Amino acid sequence: MAASANPRNVVFVDGIRTPFGKAGPKGMYAETRADDLVVKAIRELLRRNPQLDPARIDEVAIAATTQTGDQGLTIGRTSAILAGLPETVPGFAIDRMCAGAMTAVTTTASGIGFGQYDIVVAGGVEHMGHHPMGEGADPNPRFLADRLVDPSALVMGNTAENLHDRFPSITKARTDAYAVTSQNKYEAAKKAGYIADTLVPVATRSESGWGLATEDEPPRPGTTLEDLAKLKTPFRPAGRITAGNAAGLNDGATAALLAGEDTATELGLPIGMRMVGFAFQGVDPAVMGIGPVPATEKLLARTGLKIEDIGLFEINEAFAVQVLAFLEHFGIADDDPRVNQWGGAIACGHPLASSGVRLMTQLSRQFAQNPGVRYGLTTMCIGLGMGGSVIWENPNHKDYAAYEAGAE
Repeated sequence: MAASANPRNVVFVDGIRTPFGKAGPKGMYAETRADDLVVKAIRELLRRNPQLDPARIDEVAIAATTQTGDQGLTIGRTSAILAGLPETVPGFAIDRMCAGAMTAVTTTASGIGFGQYDIVVAGGVEHMGHHPMGEGADPNPRFLADRLVDPSALVMGNTAENLHDRFPSITKARTDAYAVTSQNKYEAAKKAGYIADTLVPVATRSESGWGLATEDEPPRPGTTLEDLAKLKTPFRPAGRITAGNAAGLNDGATAALLAGEDTATELGLPIGMRMVGFAFQGVDPAVMGIGPVPATEKLLARTGLKIEDIGLFEINEAFAVQVLAFLEHFGIADDDPRVNQWGGAIACGHPLASSGVRLMTQLSRQFAQNPGVRYGLTTMCIGLGMGGSVIWENPNHKDYAAYEAGAE
């Protein structure tokens, strides 16, 4: 019988992202290629970790929701070549809509845990200015003709309005208040220097010449409840979803290094956090925003943990109502300090397939700031009715060393 590999710990070594831009002809990346954004992130990972021989990388997994044009041609492989990795380093593309980068991480982490990879690069990119969501897609007519999904399921803003219907206690006033808090927390984190540490500057080009993107373009510091109350509700007359309490249309890329814990130790790579487990779960596509709830419940059951064990939450803010539905389900206050300490996508943006690694990168940095926290959660809703969740352990916590000693 063939020998089998023993399962081993998977660690998040480091993560990085480009500044996120506003999609469209006036956005800072309007004349920048999507694959070049990924390349910039990969190169910065290698620059920050010079002890890593690029030839040791076993795989490059890059996600994109719209895999065409400058996001096509197996972008994991093409970005590896463009980034100057040895030709021996393979790569592939992956798609799970908003959870693309999250799935790139969990898929390659599974290979590490099984002993078939030692070190990987996983990330995602979305240039929504070049490729609007759904561009070129041809949904099967049976989706609607056979009522396999409600027509609203194909428009994410409509699914968020549906979620409001399911949770009448989540009013527009609550979502607007949450959105203001997200903007304020992001601005505070930016002023403290926390956001800049996660970014790699990107050279940009426009009609006015060359520039340098060094910070996120979407944030609206100083946003007030009065400002948000004036915004239109484009998905329903007198609806609740506005441009102020939802993430915008954005461009950007992320990349992360993952490794077996033994390999990271061998090479002297930093250990930002250890993966405890992950889960994905399908839900009614018409209320896709509820996806993080069953995905997290499934994951907690698998790991034997309780929601009370989670000391930090990084929840993707596709819509404020989706975050609040998660918090309400688990009995967590809207303003709980464990949740999105640096703000979220309502402030900084959500370039679809890239966002999962942004959540992880921030959680890793927050673990270093909070040694009293042992476990953290990254979670997000996913188009067409899914949720994804990953639980991580803080290597700076005293019980982490005790766990490692016991495992030996």
